[in-house]
Amino acid sequence: MQWLAMITMLTDHLGYAFFPDERYLRVIGRIAFPIYCYFLVLGYQRTRNVRKYTIRLLLIAALSQLPFMYAFDITNLNVVCTLFISLLLMIVIDKLSLKYFPVSLLLILIVGWLADQLHMDYGMYGVLLVLVFRYTTGYWVIVAHLALTVVFVLFGGFSDIQVFSVLATALIAIHLNLYPKTKLYSPPRWIWRSFYPAHLAIIAIIRLVF
Repeated sequence: MQWLAMITMLTDHLGYAFFPDERYLRVIGRIAFPIYCYFLVLGYQRTRNVRKYTIRLLLIAALSQLPFMYAFDITNLNVVCTLFISLLLMIVIDKLSLKYFPVSLLLILIVGWLADQLHMDYGMYGVLLVLVFRYTTGYWVIVAHLALTVVFVLFGGFSDIQVFSVLATALIAIHLNLYPKTKLYSPPRWIWRSFYPAHLAIIAIIRLVF
């Protein structure tokens, strides 16, 4: 699953940087983000040290920012920034009891608004999708993701190709429900953690040189 996320993300970024008219490359790329959201939540749930997990994510976000800007000639904040604030939001929400549910909702709105205002990749949509994976179970995660995507396509200015991202969530949900104990071959941790900034740096160098 992690290999799929990296390959589809690379396909998407190559399409964005070098083949902007090839729409199918962007469609393929929609698969990546939900998988990254899922593994963010999974890592948060399984880590022995949330503080180190958070710092590591912040470091990846920082290392990725300049390559991200030069690779795509934009000034937005990269998607790991979105994942980082989503992680902070989950940590805070999980520390609040149900009686503070209205406070949690307010925090979600504030963080989502900040993600949009700071021009983080995927913005509020990205934050909410992380929460879908954190607080939705079973096949309901597909329904929640589809509903969220339709709303943002209709009212949030997202491209209609974003609907294809639900395929990734369906794949995750089906695997977890039908083969819960099956282990998928995962890349070494150093590849998984370094792939985002590394491939952006390579794309940036190619664009700067050529």
